[in-house]
Amino acid sequence: MSYNDRFIRACRKEHVDRVPVWYMRQAGRYDPDYRKIKEKYSLLEICKQPELAAEVTMMPVRKLGVDAAILYSDIMNPVASIGIDFDIVANIGPVIHNPIRSAADVDRLKPIDVEGDLGHVLKTIRILDRELEVPLITFAGAPFTIASYLIEGKPSKNYLRTKEMMYSEPKVWHELMRKLGDMVIAYLRAHMAAGGKAFQLFDSWVGALAPADFRQFVLPTIERIFAELSDLPQPKIYFPGVSSGELLPDLRSLKSDVIGLDWRVSIAEGRRRLDGGFAVQGNLDPTILTAPISVIESYAKEIIDSGIEEPGFIFNLGHGLFPEASLEKLAELTAFVHSYSEKAIAARGQKEASHV
Repeated sequence: MSYNDRFIRACRKEHVDRVPVWYMRQAGRYDPDYRKIKEKYSLLEICKQPELAAEVTMMPVRKLGVDAAILYSDIMNPVASIGIDFDIVANIGPVIHNPIRSAADVDRLKPIDVEGDLGHVLKTIRILDRELEVPLITFAGAPFTIASYLIEGKPSKNYLRTKEMMYSEPKVWHELMRKLGDMVIAYLRAHMAAGGKAFQLFDSWVGALAPADFRQFVLPTIERIFAELSDLPQPKIYFPGVSSGELLPDLRSLKSDVIGLDWRVSIAEGRRRLDGGFAVQGNLDPTILTAPISVIESYAKEIIDSGIEEPGFIFNLGHGLFPEASLEKLAELTAFVHSYSEKAIAARGQKEASHV
């Protein structure tokens, strides 16, 4: 089997014969084989075993036929290296044992040591670089999303403590953003050196901010991350998470290749708000996967039809897969995206040729 680079070409707005597809959280609890592994090991324990983490990363590629793998990891992994003590607790998420609440807490954060503390992640990437026949996407959590866990101490719905620091202690906030930005830059640069073929910066919760607050408190750090990594040849993706449609016009300055969209903004409207400057990725509502396959395919068809109107489209969900999703439906959806988009792209090409 030859190497499948459709995902990379779509990121670069190059021609593809069919739409590439991958799914956020595609290595996860919807897969019975993964659930068996989780009976033995925690997420963090899997991450520390490169051969096992690589195997979990490759499982959805084999089972679903997706066009890219995404590294099995967690956005919290690098924060252990900067001095944060945390656990991933079942049915809760990250729980921070020494949350950030003051300037002194921010001051004690140390620079990341990727090779020394996270060598197992780099080893996993090197294994996957050898084994995969599709591109490997690696990722990091963006500073706001990471900060929301570090400050709140656990997942939050209203981000009260996080916003309190932003508004009441802006100097402390900006110093935290600087340190987390440095962490992300070093972590992702090491990923790409180890063999990553693209990266995604997950900002899952930044949609909780008003656009003016995003511009003041978060965007400068996001711009710096992409600017400082702009020398890397690998495609770069920014996913501003759920409910982030109002932030899209502010992303036009990013030195990113792809912007991920959630399902609240159509592909066409997302492109308009981004002024056409990026490839786009998305944006099926994950909960539609609970519907009959005919309904799923009808929603996917609408997204694909809009996506292929311009170069640079990657089919994905508007957020991550959930445990109740069906492995069989995901495999059927992947096959549908491939077959339908291939016919639709060919038909568009014939139509355009006839008008020449």
